[in-house]
Amino acid sequence: MRTTLHTTRTSGAAGARRTLPAARAGAALVAGALVLSLGACSSDDGKKDKEAGADKGGSSASVKLPKLDGAKLEVAAVWTGAEQDNFKKVLAEFEKRTGAKVTFVPAQDPIINFLGSKIAGDAPPDVALLPQVGAIKQAVAKKWAKPASPEVEAQLKKNYDQGWQDLGAVDGKQYGVYFKAANKSLVWYNTKVFENAGAKEPKTWKEFQATAQSVYDSGVTPLSVGGADGWVLTDWFENIYLSQAGPDKYDQLAEHKIKWTDPSVAKALTTMAELLGKKGYLAGGPSGTLQTGFPDSVTQTFTGGDQPKAGMVYEGDFAAVNITQAKAKIGTDAKMFPFPAVGAKPPVVSGGDAAVVLKDSKASQALLTFLASADAAKIEAKAGGFLSPNKGLDLAAYPNDVQRSMAKALIDAGNDFRFDMSDQTPQAFGGTPGKGEWKELQDFLKNPKDVAGTQKRLEAAAAKAYGN
Repeated sequence: MRTTLHTTRTSGAAGARRTLPAARAGAALVAGALVLSLGACSSDDGKKDKEAGADKGGSSASVKLPKLDGAKLEVAAVWTGAEQDNFKKVLAEFEKRTGAKVTFVPAQDPIINFLGSKIAGDAPPDVALLPQVGAIKQAVAKKWAKPASPEVEAQLKKNYDQGWQDLGAVDGKQYGVYFKAANKSLVWYNTKVFENAGAKEPKTWKEFQATAQSVYDSGVTPLSVGGADGWVLTDWFENIYLSQAGPDKYDQLAEHKIKWTDPSVAKALTTMAELLGKKGYLAGGPSGTLQTGFPDSVTQTFTGGDQPKAGMVYEGDFAAVNITQAKAKIGTDAKMFPFPAVGAKPPVVSGGDAAVVLKDSKASQALLTFLASADAAKIEAKAGGFLSPNKGLDLAAYPNDVQRSMAKALIDAGNDFRFDMSDQTPQAFGGTPGKGEWKELQDFLKNPKDVAGTQKRLEAAAAKAYGN
């Protein structure tokens, strides 16, 4: 099994193609995902968590940071709500240790456009968190991003597998630090709804359809989908496509080496429509779905007792933040199962957010060094709704057994994973609201019978973005 990562580049305004994992879907991550359960970790975890909590960051194992009294930094990211609040706790610890003052700057999608306007106004943030590999390469191509310092690289080599380092590199030079990672192959469900419906956790697509029907028959709408956020629909497609078409085709489509008019795409869209296009299966119907943002798609699944607006919601581990906001307890009120196998194997799709320096300084490089450390990861891990690819992080830092299981699966996978496909494409195609893949899949949700027309429009948008 190959475990290296290959980097290729594109021409045109969209910038470079992203780093593509060459290894097949990692058996370790698949196995880890399949055993997500309350009993996945030992009973000693609570004790370990308390011991880990006793370390306030001042131990000899902590990352060394310079004194930065008087320094001011701005950090931009698209995070909102609890995700933003939890990250601010990380920034507060950096301030405490260094004496620097850090301001969080809320950014809008697509973040490259947001940064472009800031740079044009001669007011770029010092550091930006980029949610797409392609965005890193665009920032480098535009000469916005600055190379990571030796101190940053030392933390990366200490704490990260090579695959995650390579995702943040361009032409062999390190730029990004993947502070966050995501397992984007999970389906969360309301346990009361499942109990009332007599529904079971499915392992195959056929079983998934049967489970949805059981929920529907019990009087609850089966699925909640945040269709107002186009990336949610791209994630649905990617999981179906990876499992059904296989990793080789997945890589080829991500690189646009095969067209979106390929029969494998038609098959995946048809399969997607079997579930999302079935009448009565979507909370709010297609029109309501397209007006529902991701956070609301999660919270409405876990509010309303045993009569919520939907029984299930698909998305990554980060949905835990929104579940908690709904005052539902993970492991009791809310549980999850791995995205069912559509083909021979269940899909395992990963994503992440990388910190990149835009204004090179001692302070900005120190912040990147901190974000590459286990110290920083530990702070947000404790808050929940977060996974880190940092293998130096003690799993006891996670707040519950479910998240510890997901984190362990991610770390155990090493370099074997498939990165989010839309995040590998030029941002104009795979990462811009109202354009490209986001728009075409939203339109497909309105008319799921138009598979051929959707394919043609996807291919036209992809060809334009890739410049071919």
